Amino acid sequence: MKKFFTTLSNIWKIEDLRVRITNTLLFLLIYRVGSFIRLPGVSDAIASKGKAEGLLGLLNMFAGGSFSRVSIFALGVMPYISASIVMQLLGIAVPYFAKMQKEGESGRNKINQWTRYLTILITVVQAAAYLKSQVTPDEMLLANPLFTIMNTFVLTAGTLFVMWLGEKITDKGIGNGISLIIMVGIIAQLPGAFVAEFQNRTTGSGGLITFIVELVALIGVVMFTILIVQGTRKIAVQYAKRIVGNKQYGGVRQYIPLKVNAAGVMPIIFAQALMFIPATLQSFFPNASSNGILIMLANPNSWLHNLLFALLIIVFTYFYTAITVNAKQMAEDMKRNSGFIPGVKPGDATTSYIDDVISKITLPGSIFLAIIAIIPALVSLVGVNTLFARFFGGTSLIILVGVVLDTLQQIESHLLMRHYDGLMKTGRITGRTSIPAAAGTTPTAI
Repeated sequence: MKKFFTTLSNIWKIEDLRVRITNTLLFLLIYRVGSFIRLPGVSDAIASKGKAEGLLGLLNMFAGGSFSRVSIFALGVMPYISASIVMQLLGIAVPYFAKMQKEGESGRNKINQWTRYLTILITVVQAAAYLKSQVTPDEMLLANPLFTIMNTFVLTAGTLFVMWLGEKITDKGIGNGISLIIMVGIIAQLPGAFVAEFQNRTTGSGGLITFIVELVALIGVVMFTILIVQGTRKIAVQYAKRIVGNKQYGGVRQYIPLKVNAAGVMPIIFAQALMFIPATLQSFFPNASSNGILIMLANPNSWLHNLLFALLIIVFTYFYTAITVNAKQMAEDMKRNSGFIPGVKPGDATTSYIDDVISKITLPGSIFLAIIAIIPALVSLVGVNTLFARFFGGTSLIILVGVVLDTLQQIESHLLMRHYDGLMKTGRITGRTSIPAAAGTTPTAI
């Protein structure tokens, strides 16, 4: 405990770090206050009709409850995240954007602008769909087209303002702004889920002992997730000696850290998008709702849904790792800098070696990721309420673990740079597995 208070004292002594943490907390407070400001023209009765189940429940968690409250920040940063992913995929598939990514600072600025324009377009479409699905036109005010037009502008402005807050946190605060905003939204749901589960166990079945067992299990799942997020396979790289003047360069052994889960949370997001199709088909084709297989696929707690969900995550993990980790580029960069892997010839042999290592570590990484993704469904079967079950795994838990580790690593870097002890007595905190957004933007945790 003494070590903890000493560390807090050291953090407060560093003026730059103190200002950055204060700025971060202030910006996050602005975001949380805004999440309770309701859209103009929406009464309590209308807002209470909002639905946040299934995939919408996950989006509501990312938005800190703003989605179900029909807030001006209801869409949060998700349109920006979607635009960033689209731009990232375009940079891989379209030569024009791939060339732009290699143009240095000017290219990154261009792609950043493209991302913002695409964010506005996505936000307008999602805002119109959100108003139609969350706010039922029962009153005369809602039947007026001006209501939809006005609140579409408000929701778009809200998303752009949240995006601006995220950029300000990154520039003036500590950690990745967009990731922290998502993390705060998720954490905001934890107290309510905790209280609901406590009441469910103490007044219903299970009792206090069962609730304590659930907390211990949650801690175990968090530790397991940290292992997956932090797990790396190091490849030794030897650099040749070079004598320049009176100085010697190279001749040292370094390591290329390859993440066990290089794809991060993206495979879960892609798989969830596909698993949402059966529920959509049921809503559009009521006659097909009698199909037993379709019913099972649409039920997130069924064994068929979770089996297919896990298989899709494994497939998407391999797919996303293949397009984000370029073994050939790594081998070329190594050769250009006079580096080589001991016992492996430079060139194609090095590419094959790195690709083989990536393939071997991706399999256990994808299986572990699939297990984490289906844990919420498994704990729901034993009586855990849906909101609390979401913290046992899936996208929300991986984001929480990743963002916390990344922020702590940045704080520790500030401490070590000024010759203070780090946050841990032994070892050092390493950053998370970030999912890079579009070029020109900082990595995000989605």
